[in-house]
Amino acid sequence: GMEETTGGVKAYANEGLVDLESIKALASSMNLALAVNLIEEENWNQTWESNFDPVVIPGKIQVRAHFHEPLDTVQHQILITPKMSFGTGHHPTTKMMMLAMLEIDFKGKRVIDFGTGTGILSILAEKLGAIHIEAIDNDDWSIENTNENILANNCTNINLKKADTIEPINKVDIVLANINLNVISAAINQIVGICKLQTQVLFSGFLPTDYAQMEKLLTLHKFINIKAIEKNNWLCIQCTYNA
Repeated sequence: GMEETTGGVKAYANEGLVDLESIKALASSMNLALAVNLIEEENWNQTWESNFDPVVIPGKIQVRAHFHEPLDTVQHQILITPKMSFGTGHHPTTKMMMLAMLEIDFKGKRVIDFGTGTGILSILAEKLGAIHIEAIDNDDWSIENTNENILANNCTNINLKKADTIEPINKVDIVLANINLNVISAAINQIVGICKLQTQVLFSGFLPTDYAQMEKLLTLHKFINIKAIEKNNWLCIQCTYNA
């Protein structure tokens, strides 16, 4: 795992599976400071619980864990235990995706969630009225975690699948893809393959500096009404397929 910090990058790996000498040589050749620390075992679940606050979109959504008190002032409750998967609603990309989803009519719609993470967007899609959601991820932790979250939220319209690619299933009405620029670029033809005229698409997981490339890519593949919102230096793009 990689984590960008102010003035540097933290990289996490299993002890013994990294060639530290090569990394040290690379850092030295690039005049980069390098520090290596061994993280001791601890109760990560307890640590997470002590630091995980609910995410609230006033009047609309509360994303919480089982130990949080539910709010009676929101329309939708989403129970999430993230474990080692991405998607609790705290990250700007996830929050922007949820906000954008609230502006779309999901009632009776078919949806694909490419890179589902914890399943948070698929769960919200069902709560907003979607009748069928294909939730796809290529990570074993995500599949296990999403399945737990689907059960915790009593969802019945989500079909969870482990896969690296999008199969040419029936056309969908809405595409959700909170991943990154490289994955979206590599999968754009697959995404087009499941779109029909007026399919609405939400992309996130990239930076404002990626926008020009994304706009060019989407225009080339017949997407229109391209609109971007920004939060904390992250972008979410909404567009419509028109071919």
